[in-house]
Amino acid sequence: MGLRSTLRYAVLALLLVGLIAGGALWAQRRQPVIVTALMPAPFAQATEPIVATFNRTHPDIELRVNRGPFETESISDLAISSLLLGDSPYDLLLMDVTWTPKYAAAGWLAPLEPLLGEDALAGVVPGAQEGNRFDGHLWRIPLVADMGLLYWRTDLMAAPPRTPDELMATASRLQRSGRVRWGYVWQGRQYEGLSCVFLEVLRAFGGQWLTDSGDRVELGNPGGVAAASWLRQLIDRGITPRAVANFAEPEALQSFEAGDVALMRNWPYAWAELQKPGSKVRGKVGVTTMVATSEGATAATQGSWGFSLVSQSPHPREAALVIAALTSPEVQKDLARRLGYTPTLSALFEDPELVAANPVLPELRRALDHTVLRPLSPLYAQLSDILQRQLSEVITGERQAPAAMERAQRLSNQVLRASGVGTSAVEATP
Repeated sequence: MGLRSTLRYAVLALLLVGLIAGGALWAQRRQPVIVTALMPAPFAQATEPIVATFNRTHPDIELRVNRGPFETESISDLAISSLLLGDSPYDLLLMDVTWTPKYAAAGWLAPLEPLLGEDALAGVVPGAQEGNRFDGHLWRIPLVADMGLLYWRTDLMAAPPRTPDELMATASRLQRSGRVRWGYVWQGRQYEGLSCVFLEVLRAFGGQWLTDSGDRVELGNPGGVAAASWLRQLIDRGITPRAVANFAEPEALQSFEAGDVALMRNWPYAWAELQKPGSKVRGKVGVTTMVATSEGATAATQGSWGFSLVSQSPHPREAALVIAALTSPEVQKDLARRLGYTPTLSALFEDPELVAANPVLPELRRALDHTVLRPLSPLYAQLSDILQRQLSEVITGERQAPAAMERAQRLSNQVLRASGVGTSAVEATP
């Protein structure tokens, strides 16, 4: 082979190497950025077509959803276990509203104002705006709203009861007349749902769980004792079945749907279930906010889900774009129309198509004006666990309400003091 041929092959080889390298770089640039979101199983399933549409219309980003457990506590445990390792596989978390303070205080989340702007919550119903900010920053954008509701039988009463006393009287009257077996069902199992029920009753009796300063629990005060006592009286008077100690949302819904109950406490999802062909109360149900105080104030526990950005995410800008897309009016309307989820954007509560499909939507909008947050504290999980345990003993008759609520207050304030948050006031020992 001559020198000229050798040079020609050398040049061709260099060109080939250059083309391969250039092609690799071009292909690398064309690879979409992968954004991974952890969602509870129901939301992962509900958003499958939404995620598919996003990936089809955003070729530079590939959104992958990790399907988590069904239970709120279980998915929180999964998220925390990955975050504690310092190498989380998630860019986004679909979070319950109570997680925000804990996750933000731990440094697991990135503030959203730099990426989405200071007006990121513009258009969101005021009640759904609560619980997304902590310590001066925005950590979460709500996807769907949720609030505690009182379901009542429109075929049994002209209007729902408005106070705890009215609820007992109405339920008892209907039971005595033989119209229903049970007067009122709710979530009495020892889990987070019980804390939500209690918060609404607590407000009805003028009580407060945590002081505004966040440094002291006041469950042992008269309002807290009266609320716990009222729940026990429902059982003692036969208005609520003793089996309520094992009731979560599905069990309460099943009893009410069967036509055996006059009143039920549950979340908005129950409305669509009650309108299905197999329901014995189909077309006979109204919804309102929970029982009110004598001053006319109402309370509905806020229980929304929203997206947060993990501080360890290597792709914060792309992840923020996903948050904006998945909480958009189009997505929220799709979830409301297709699955009955309650939106968080004010305009959607007046959408004719949605109102026609879900006639209680205006009532849900009014309920959002009266939502009340569970304590906005990084220690909320511990505080709720203490309350649940003491309430469970009241519901099962193992402990009287005054002693249980005083014990809940004492143990809770010990947790606050141990963390450096609580006051130094001495708690009485029951």
